[in-house]
Amino acid sequence: MSNSAVLWTTEQAARRLGVKPATVYAYVSRGLLHSTRDPSGRGSLFRADEVERLAQRRAPKRAAKNPGPLIGTALTQAADGRLRYRGRDVATLARTQTFESVATLLWTGKPHAPQPFSCPTAPLAAARAALATLPPTTTLLHLLRLTTAVLATTHPTDPLPTPTPAAAPSTATTAPSTASPSAATDAKSVAAIGRALLAALVDALPAAQPPPDAPMPHHAGGLAGRLWGKLTGRAAEPGLVKALDAALILLADHDLAASTFAARVAASTHASPYAVVLAGLSAFEGPLHGASAGRAYALLRDAIDSGDAVGVFTERLAAHGHVDGFAEKPGSVYPDGDPRAAILLSIVDACPVPAKVKEAINDLRRAAGYRSTRVPSIEFALAALMHSAGMRPDAGEAIFAIARVAGWLAHAIEEYEAPQLRYRYQGTYTGS
Repeated sequence: MSNSAVLWTTEQAARRLGVKPATVYAYVSRGLLHSTRDPSGRGSLFRADEVERLAQRRAPKRAAKNPGPLIGTALTQAADGRLRYRGRDVATLARTQTFESVATLLWTGKPHAPQPFSCPTAPLAAARAALATLPPTTTLLHLLRLTTAVLATTHPTDPLPTPTPAAAPSTATTAPSTASPSAATDAKSVAAIGRALLAALVDALPAAQPPPDAPMPHHAGGLAGRLWGKLTGRAAEPGLVKALDAALILLADHDLAASTFAARVAASTHASPYAVVLAGLSAFEGPLHGASAGRAYALLRDAIDSGDAVGVFTERLAAHGHVDGFAEKPGSVYPDGDPRAAILLSIVDACPVPAKVKEAINDLRRAAGYRSTRVPSIEFALAALMHSAGMRPDAGEAIFAIARVAGWLAHAIEEYEAPQLRYRYQGTYTGS
């Protein structure tokens, strides 16, 4: 899709220009931009190419604030305090759909998943064999990366030969082939790979160790039910399994985060879908990206253990100037707070949650209102789910990454249809 055919919201135009929304309308009154009414009645729309030309003219004055290129996408829109996947409000999707159906929506435009996601026996066995060679202290995120690498060499849709499961440990770290012309990059093939890969990412993980005398976790047919038993040893509670499903939906995509941009760059070279996911996982692993869920988990853990949520919040704020799991409201993409957090917290709140956990969650939210203008982020809501379900400390990163695989592959489908190698930027030498 060319920029001349792309329309941006006021918020997107303001972000590209590095100004406030009111300034965008000032540009309209001065004839620098032209606007059209959004058919939904939610504001104005602006032609992306016109905004880009204005941004380029203003670049010398505002180079330090240049947010970088904006890329047209039909997948996700964050505007007017709401998040939409292909025009559908995620608040509704999270309450009425499954993660599988939303992944299908992102890949195909239709929220329909007629059969449970599954991975063929041979590649799944190879992934499990590879993971079994690793020490039990290996993080879930590293297990997800290895599973992806194994499927890159064993899944039947890949052009490489299929090794036997016994040979998997020695081939597990082999990089996916990206040079073969037979690599599947059409939308139908990417969706098929996505279904198998997401199933393998969940089903290859080792089961969580149940506590003594506790019933074994119930494994439902959907990905959320199957993932439950990998993250916690508790028996499945239907409401919290639904909350886990909602979390996967809410985290599937969110504009061009660093990991999503990395995935799109890989896709622009026509790297295989597996390589696209590995690129996304590599960027996601950085402490400034995926680790945010773990820090929010630690905040809530300290509040639960101490019984003094207000003190924990105040101490974090004084020491660091921010509190993990809470976003500064005026500077947020969402003026009234992250709708994803509100949705997930409301679902968790309706579930039977240990009293100490529920008290700490509510006290931290109140402390944020008393001590600052901060509001809960999706990472805090994810931490609330983790503690409510007794999940392992790194479960948040795994949930986040598995969810985002659906989004990365959707972005890959868009990128495969765009001009190749379009992210060839020129460096500016700054040495002596």
